[in-house]
Amino acid sequence: MPRVTTADELLTEYASGERNFQESNLVGVDLVRSNLQGVNLRGANLSFGKLSGINLQEADLRGADLSSANLIGANLRGANLWEANLIGADLSFADLREANLHGAYLWEAKLTRAQLQGADLSGAKIGGAVLTGADLSGATLPDGSVRA
Repeated sequence: MPRVTTADELLTEYASGERNFQESNLVGVDLVRSNLQGVNLRGANLSFGKLSGINLQEADLRGADLSSANLIGANLRGANLWEANLIGADLSFADLREANLHGAYLWEAKLTRAQLQGADLSGAKIGGAVLTGADLSGATLPDGSVRA
């Protein structure tokens, strides 16, 4: 399992077939519009990352630090963000359909017009989060109820 510290290292290893980048330190990384579908970044530090338009569909981001990251328009459909740190992250227009956000830290996160249909937000901490125009249909809310 390579631990990478730069976008170039990550993208080169990913292109060669590697998918496991657990615990990598990628603070402030620029991966705008990169395709990392199915990648394992469990416990990785991507805080302050430039990740707009990134494809992280079905990615394992359990416990990852994505605080203050720019994830505008990111594809996180089906991603596992269990207990991920998304404090202050911008997830506006992101696709989070069927994503696992159980116990995620979403304080002050921007989820303007995000697609959260069928997402699991049970136990998520969402104080101060902006959900203007977000689609939460079928989502499990922090209190365990399901949005109609």
